[in-house]
Amino acid sequence: MKTYMANAQTVERKWYVVDATNVPLGRLASKVASVLRGKNKTTFTPNIILNSDKVLLTGKKLENKFYRYHTGYIGGLKEVSYGKLMAERSDLAVYEAVRGMLPKNSLGRQMIKKLRVYKGAEHNHAAQKPEALKIF
Repeated sequence: MKTYMANAQTVERKWYVVDATNVPLGRLASKVASVLRGKNKTTFTPNIILNSDKVLLTGKKLENKFYRYHTGYIGGLKEVSYGKLMAERSDLAVYEAVRGMLPKNSLGRQMIKKLRVYKGAEHNHAAQKPEALKIF
């Protein structure tokens, strides 16, 4: 018996559309990260996430949780509360949640390039014929 090894020439890629309406952010991110890693099948699948502005944060995370980043300058640590981040850039919040659940190496950086996050229900990937991926 021979073992099948997928490579770039033999992999058949599929696109999935995920509707993030009323789905908790962590559950959405963990499910999308597992599909991006290919744990649901042997080949890779790129994903599209829609309605990121309707994703839920449970508890008091909107007030108590912060998105932190550093500008690169001395004393350049910045923080934004998730309440403000979800109001202005909810696509970034979903993107960072999924990125945090991927491997922290070159393979993870390749995986996150295949993710597209949109605030509304419209996207410009109709030519790829994406399938709907149910979270619950």
